[in-house]
Amino acid sequence: MKRLLVRTTALASMLVLAACSTTSPDVVSRSEAQRLSTVVDGVVLSSRPVVVEGQQSGIGAAAGGVAGGVAGSSVGGSREAVVVGILGAVVGGVIGNAVERSTTREDAVEILVQLKNGDRRSVVQAKAAETFNPGDAVILVTTGGRVRVTKAPTMRAPTPANAPATY
Repeated sequence: MKRLLVRTTALASMLVLAACSTTSPDVVSRSEAQRLSTVVDGVVLSSRPVVVEGQQSGIGAAAGGVAGGVAGSSVGGSREAVVVGILGAVVGGVIGNAVERSTTREDAVEILVQLKNGDRRSVVQAKAAETFNPGDAVILVTTGGRVRVTKAPTMRAPTPANAPATY
């Protein structure tokens, strides 16, 4: 019975962790690789920290319910085992749901950008290595309906065509 409990708990933990995902602009999904993206120039108007709420897919509640039910059913005699098993499943489901929700929360940043044509856009993305300050030149990269903001690359002044080449 203890082996079953350990296996069930391990399975529940794996399911909850598998539900975790990231919206980090530093991580590109496989489906976005080698795709042409639209790039639009803009300037940061403001940025502020926000929290992206955790997901509740039901996987955490189901895994917690199974683990709690199995753990509870191993307590006492047959009558007590049924009652404690049901209570364990309910409590495990509530705890599993809370664990899933808290492990999938992300610290993020909301970036308000003004485009060259005067339009304004707001993008929420996970915190990354870059920080955005008002006045920063940025680009909005759109791939498959998903948008991420990154600092615009700095360009060197072009060399005049008739200038002597330097080696």
